Amino acid sequence: MIGMLVGQVASIDARTVLINVSGVGYEAYMPTVDLSTLHEGQEVCVYTSMQVSQDAITLYGFTTQAAKRMFLQVQKVSGIGPKVALSLLSTLNVDRLLQAISEGDVTALSSAPGLGKKGAQKIILELKGSLDLNSLSQDSSRISSNKTIDSGINAVIDGLVSLGWRQSDAQRAVEQVCAENNIITPIKDADMPHILRMALASLDRGR
Repeated sequence: MIGMLVGQVASIDARTVLINVSGVGYEAYMPTVDLSTLHEGQEVCVYTSMQVSQDAITLYGFTTQAAKRMFLQVQKVSGIGPKVALSLLSTLNVDRLLQAISEGDVTALSSAPGLGKKGAQKIILELKGSLDLNSLSQDSSRISSNKTIDSGINAVIDGLVSLGWRQSDAQRAVEQVCAENNIITPIKDADMPHILRMALASLDRGR
């Protein structure tokens, strides 16, 4: 499975982004909110979910782990597939989507193209009060509060966490790499892949 892409944005259209990863182009469908933050030539870290069907293998991408987890969580509801889950995240951000589910706001959910009131009611019924949603809310809050500090460093840390490293170990490795290499913070988007590779090497040495 492809869980994350670190590379350069080659092109963007209304629904997808093409990311050049070491000479290989990966196309991923993304929420419109996420696509609006990208531009050609930008170095990015995108969290991905690979969906396999009889007809195609499709990548869906997100700029935060919270959005990716929400995308997967919504699909646990019977009758909700990746297209509707992506439509929800294009219409409502993670915090608003969580709020709509917790408050039983059928109108907000059904405003997403492709999702009617019955589908919205089903999402509320099956997900409201879920422990996974509580975890997502904490992730989203942490991301929102940390973005003001250094969104680049947080993206690298989230990338390491998505690869299986503990949050505390990932943060320590990134801080150590930045200190040892005199990397000025907040870091630039172009530095993220390099810092990620160095942090991974540091963590591997410490196994």
